[in-house]
Amino acid sequence: MSKQVQDAYIVAATRTPIGRSGRGYFKNTRPDDLLVAAVKSAMLQVPSLDPKAIEDAIIGCSFPEGEQGMNMARIAMALAFQHPVGGVTVNRFCASGVTAIQMAADRIRVGEADVLIAGGAESMSLVPMGGNKPSFNPEVFAKDENVGIAYGMGLTAEKVAEKWKVSREAQDAFALESHLRALKAQAAGEFTDEITPIDVVDRFPNLETGEQITKTRTVNLDEGPRKDTSLEGLAKLKPVFAAKGSVTAGNSSQTSDGAGALILASEKAIKQYDLKPLARFVSFAARGVPPEIMGIGPIEAIPAALKYAGLTQDQIDWIELNEAFAAQSLAVINSIGLNPAKVNPMGGAIALGHPLGATGAIRAATVVHALRRHNLKYGMVTMCVGTGQGAAGIFERV
Repeated sequence: MSKQVQDAYIVAATRTPIGRSGRGYFKNTRPDDLLVAAVKSAMLQVPSLDPKAIEDAIIGCSFPEGEQGMNMARIAMALAFQHPVGGVTVNRFCASGVTAIQMAADRIRVGEADVLIAGGAESMSLVPMGGNKPSFNPEVFAKDENVGIAYGMGLTAEKVAEKWKVSREAQDAFALESHLRALKAQAAGEFTDEITPIDVVDRFPNLETGEQITKTRTVNLDEGPRKDTSLEGLAKLKPVFAAKGSVTAGNSSQTSDGAGALILASEKAIKQYDLKPLARFVSFAARGVPPEIMGIGPIEAIPAALKYAGLTQDQIDWIELNEAFAAQSLAVINSIGLNPAKVNPMGGAIALGHPLGATGAIRAATVVHALRRHNLKYGMVTMCVGTGQGAAGIFERV
């Protein structure tokens, strides 16, 4: 028996600050703990919602092993709630978080659920890129047309820069603008509504007494934006993926740690629990592209998401385009004519960081709150995806 399609609404959206991997805020913080903090904070945004109304949780993660393994979604729900809440961890690499939101929205839209949690979490400090034991299918290397699957993402960015003729100077200028926009937004308090402050416990040994010293600090800003960024400084950085290339650490996204959580609800649940919808989930599209030029994925995904939504590109007021690399971001912007003023108005992953499977949920929280803060109607989250995909999700302020 078919069910009538209904709308899915975001009623809460938050995220942790983003920490630099390896040496930053959350270098010793488990990703499931970050997720628990984000989920609890999201629940505080909907005090009238009965926690027992939560039917399931869908959480994105790019490398679900180690500290973010064991079906992290279910583990986090068990830690966040005193009553049983199910959970499933999903993986579409960099688009895992926005895919989790899409999956939750679809469950609601077909009438199979009324209240769900969606989000993402990733620790690149604790789980390395590629995981602890990468193992490619031998067929990847058996045929030339498959070997692109094994390319590091930096090498794919070099190929995009070459094919789309994106110069080193343009990449560095784009990177600088990302930092300048992020710093300006931080100074203006633009991220306050979307960020959940996190208490970080640092432990140090007292070498004289042999005791452990603990200090707690609260972090409430993304760690990545650098005030000392300049074109001169960026120009001095050497290419890191190809000897004569143009992609550097300065014009690439930062490896990071973080989490985001959203609560989605049907119109029925909104009325039952007296909830205030923040945004409507409008549409989503994912498309495959050649893996060796994976960065151009949004070129295929954005038009599809717009078609599903019945919208034109100029109707989108705010675009969060994940800056995996300046090269691929500029290739996407230039190829399909995105308005640069609408793309990442508060900076992107080059400045703010990119905790892989969490990024889609984090940037969705950015879009939801930015639309309301600036009285705009439609926003989009879009990104390229490792091994050759693109994804895009559209949201409407209500």
